[in-house]
Amino acid sequence: MSTGLRSGQVAEAAGVNIQTLRYYERRGLLAEPERSSGGHRLYGEDAITALRVIKAAQRLGFTLEEVAELLEAGRHRHGRPVAGLQQRAAAKLAEVDAKIADLTTIRTALTAAVDAGCDDLTVCASSACCPIPFTDLAEENRHAGPCC
Repeated sequence: MSTGLRSGQVAEAAGVNIQTLRYYERRGLLAEPERSSGGHRLYGEDAITALRVIKAAQRLGFTLEEVAELLEAGRHRHGRPVAGLQQRAAAKLAEVDAKIADLTTIRTALTAAVDAGCDDLTVCASSACCPIPFTDLAEENRHAGPCC
């Protein structure tokens, strides 16, 4: 390959920095590019597409390891659909739903702590009515007596 895009051009077109580009190369997410006679990396247009795919998958919550697995599965499909993306996307969706449920629980506890005027973790931890789940206090004792 005597012509191609240099690192800076690829990075700019894909919206990443050069260090990210090289890191993805080291991780095997991007094929090692050809080199010019002067030793400069020369990439094809497909590198820009690959970088955009990697970044989009990351925005969807996939780790770089998961992205690598998806890319590897795609390389071995030989024109046939490969099971993987649907299954992995469904699993990622379940993971996101679980995180949302956890965050909703955390938000509810924090809102209750703010509404209750909790201002001192030590005092709250020893108060049966504190809404922050420090211990497994019996539910009927959580709202008895003065609060923090």
